[in-house]
Amino acid sequence: MNELPQQLVNGLLLGSMYGLIAIGYTMVYGIVQLINFAHGEIFMTGAFGALTVYVYILPDGTSMLIALPLMLIGAMVVSVAVAVGAERFAYRPLRGAPRLAPLITAIGLSLALQQAVWAWYPQAKSARTFPQIDGGPFHIGSVTLQTGDVFLFVAAPLSMAFLGFFVMRTRIGRGMQATAQDRDTAKLMGVNTDRIIVVAFALGAVFAAVGAVANGLKYGQIDFKMGFILGLKAFTAAVLGGIGNIYGAMIGGITLGVAETLATAYIADIPGLDQFGSQSWSDVWAFILLILVLLFRPQGLLGERVADRA
Repeated sequence: MNELPQQLVNGLLLGSMYGLIAIGYTMVYGIVQLINFAHGEIFMTGAFGALTVYVYILPDGTSMLIALPLMLIGAMVVSVAVAVGAERFAYRPLRGAPRLAPLITAIGLSLALQQAVWAWYPQAKSARTFPQIDGGPFHIGSVTLQTGDVFLFVAAPLSMAFLGFFVMRTRIGRGMQATAQDRDTAKLMGVNTDRIIVVAFALGAVFAAVGAVANGLKYGQIDFKMGFILGLKAFTAAVLGGIGNIYGAMIGGITLGVAETLATAYIADIPGLDQFGSQSWSDVWAFILLILVLLFRPQGLLGERVADRA
């Protein structure tokens, strides 16, 4: 029990990262009814975009106080470019096709992006070291935080505050809400639905880029396969919170992160279940939680926002 505060903080950090990625899934689904399984690779390309800025653009010895904002911009530029390109050339031509066609396209695009980074980025075949912020660790009572943890603690709530303001207070945000409720009616009312869809892809990519930098700072390395499992977990978080509900995506991510961390930490203490408490079982417990939620509350913790259209 003395470790519980630390484990809760670890789960909150992990869940915040899941939530940042899950926002992209839930916004795109809420507007165009598409599960963009390539979103995990958009997250991955953002991490390599940030690393590219640090390794190939900034001079050697650049302070991380200067480098980090530029790395964030680089990650966002690469992620947004990939997401907007995917929407324009892969998904838009299939917008009127049966739902299975864009779903298969998303899976194919995911594999293509993985192989593109593997083939063209130097030394991407193995994990690449990600630059770290000097300082730390920081101790708050029995809780220990690394500098990467502090970044995530600041970035996640700021991102959610910005998203809430953007969706509720801006013209484009209101257009996103209208398009999510009824795309045809929104178009008749003068909303440029094509632009709204592009903004949804781009905005989701921005949050994925923030999550990618946070992931690199937290774990100290990135690789071309990192988007696959994190993308699946982020999709799980979106379903947990209520697919199509942007606030539910973050709630679902935090729920998933805390549950996964506590299960990994404490299952090993239960007699007869010690073999299920290792880190290798953390993914299993995450999907067990998903199955339980789908069985007892299939609309998600906060409800499926897009279901209101029915």
